[in-house]
Amino acid sequence: MKKKFLTLLAFVCGLNGIKADEGMWMLSHISPKSMKVMKDLGLQMSEKELYNTKGTSLKDAVVSFGGFCSGVVVSPDGLVFTNHHCGFGNIQALATPENDILKNGFVAHTQAEELPAKGLYVQILQRTEDITKRVNKALDKYYKEHAAEMAQLGENAKEKMRWNSVDSICLAIENEYAKKYPELICEVSPYYTGNAFYVNVYKQYDDIRLVFAPPQSLGKFGGETDNWMWPRQTCDFSVFRIYADKDNQPAEYSADNRPLKAERYAKVSLEGFKKGDYCMTIGYPGRTNRYLSSYGIVERMENTNESRINVRGVKQGIWKKWMDSDPKIRLQYASKYANSSNYWKNSIGMNKALKELKVVEQKKKQEQQINEWAQKSKKRQERFGNLAPELEKAYAARKDGNRAIAFLNESFLGGPDLMRIAFYFDNLQNAGGETGKATWKNRLRQQYKDWNEEVDKETMTALIDNYAKQVKPEYLPDFYQTIEKEYNNDIRTYVDAMFKQSVLTDTNCVNLTLTQEQKDNDMALKCLKSVMELGGKVSDQISQYNMDVAEKERLLCEAILEMEMDQPHYSDANSTMRLSYGFVDDYTSAAGHQNYFTTMPSLLDKVKQSDRIDEYKVEPEVKALFEKGEFGPYKDKESGEMQLCFLTNNDITGGNSGSPMFNGKGELIGLAFDGNWDALSSDITFTQDLTRCIGVDIRYVLYIIDRWGKAERLIQEIGAR
Repeated sequence: MKKKFLTLLAFVCGLNGIKADEGMWMLSHISPKSMKVMKDLGLQMSEKELYNTKGTSLKDAVVSFGGFCSGVVVSPDGLVFTNHHCGFGNIQALATPENDILKNGFVAHTQAEELPAKGLYVQILQRTEDITKRVNKALDKYYKEHAAEMAQLGENAKEKMRWNSVDSICLAIENEYAKKYPELICEVSPYYTGNAFYVNVYKQYDDIRLVFAPPQSLGKFGGETDNWMWPRQTCDFSVFRIYADKDNQPAEYSADNRPLKAERYAKVSLEGFKKGDYCMTIGYPGRTNRYLSSYGIVERMENTNESRINVRGVKQGIWKKWMDSDPKIRLQYASKYANSSNYWKNSIGMNKALKELKVVEQKKKQEQQINEWAQKSKKRQERFGNLAPELEKAYAARKDGNRAIAFLNESFLGGPDLMRIAFYFDNLQNAGGETGKATWKNRLRQQYKDWNEEVDKETMTALIDNYAKQVKPEYLPDFYQTIEKEYNNDIRTYVDAMFKQSVLTDTNCVNLTLTQEQKDNDMALKCLKSVMELGGKVSDQISQYNMDVAEKERLLCEAILEMEMDQPHYSDANSTMRLSYGFVDDYTSAAGHQNYFTTMPSLLDKVKQSDRIDEYKVEPEVKALFEKGEFGPYKDKESGEMQLCFLTNNDITGGNSGSPMFNGKGELIGLAFDGNWDALSSDITFTQDLTRCIGVDIRYVLYIIDRWGKAERLIQEIGAR
């Protein structure tokens, strides 16, 4: 069966797409049939020009930006374009109340003025290798060696053994690669819901410097009002540079480092595009779950999404009130608020879209089809014949515990800053070695930099109260008993006492080493311990059901691939490099027909509304520049307009932010930065008519660099004349 599956996997990876715009495809596995479809759409590059391990290719110009976004090298001296919201945290960290480069923007007029972005790194993919056979062989060996133990485990014995062993097998392979290639980063990732495995090998650069950022009014134009919406006018870009040592190799920050001599960089195009033109994105999409069962989708909606919507709504309401009242707090909480609200709104839109598109019902129909197909073969019936009821049972068994963990993580580990500080401090106390200690000290210092005690007290009080209303009483951490017995159920009094008593409210704690007794008596650490102990207890309670879910979901994916072997199937996104292809396209939704690009007059129309929508405000000098209308080589030759943002039907998700958008010649025409509201279900199901990728036109980016930033040196370096 294993050999059959591997043959099947190779087949489905090589199929050309029925829908040219759906799919996140591995560059290392583009077949001639797939290439033909891309070429029919307008691709003018060969397979080796896209992905080549024996020479340079377009993949070498695309970077994983910080492990959470994508970017693209655009000059021979390591200049990198990404989104403004991807660089937001690093720009904020470099801003001060006296020099607020987040609000006002930043231009390095010389390389000496480029600012080191501490903690930021980029990775460039070297190659991807299929190790599925090797992992499966190691699993078979493990099963044989532990046959007696398996016999005692009873039901789902093999899956339990797989659960215990697959991570260690992958880690051993990573360690082997690390010894063989100590200068590289080697990561093993599962594909096709754990039915296949690949190792991705990267070169990582840790000296990254900020070169250019537009003012926040442009980089986040429209803010939360326009987030996930179309039409858009957001100039969502920032510019960084990769630095290397004298031998052009990765190195920690040093004043002696010099700009990277890039092996490959993307040419920037000023030619523009029109409806129907080929467009592809290459980047690092985070997570999709398109093979997920109907029961898994319901759990996602009711647990993960609902906890985000509920808890972040409470938290952000408090943060916003304080940010509006104090410029210092606004700067401190700007990045945290943006990060929190992005997927808060995404979760709202996803739940809405999943319901309106009846995705759960569609999945149930597919599961019924799988059952009917499985019954036609005894072997299939044994493997797949009872999947739906077993999935239903496993998800139901972990429902309450899973919901509690979702709310616990959002409310406490991802909620009040003091809990995050306690978590970092606890790890610092237990860290082994100077490197580990330095890492946790740095995280603590960064957390303190963007922290206000009064804001955090109000946030913690509200979240403790809210959590108790969302879960069953048996899922309350022990500190709720303390609040009841010692503080007469007065949560704020308990929180005030914690902030007064804990050593963690003093930034000097970074240099403290506490005894076990001191840790046991510190109220913030006691609260964290209470949360962690409950989380561990609940995780243990539902661990068996987690294994059941993992096994059945993996089998469901395998069944889909086998049942639909005449159709194309790509693996879910997993933060590894993927290519999606499609074309520039308009958009029609319930709100009506929308053109595929926006222009400067549409931005100025929104600016006129800034007296009541604060997120449409721009600086007077920016407004005057735009009204002047001197767009030179950056306006579209055909329409005569200064085009700002545009739509394609490329398949993207979180992590694709900053992904280069290439034309058929592999030239850069834009940066992907968002999806659209009506298709926020796309992480789970792709809807061809609705799903759109929103990108900022590279000509708008260059216009801002040139005319607002007056950064002629960057324009010349990019060669955009």
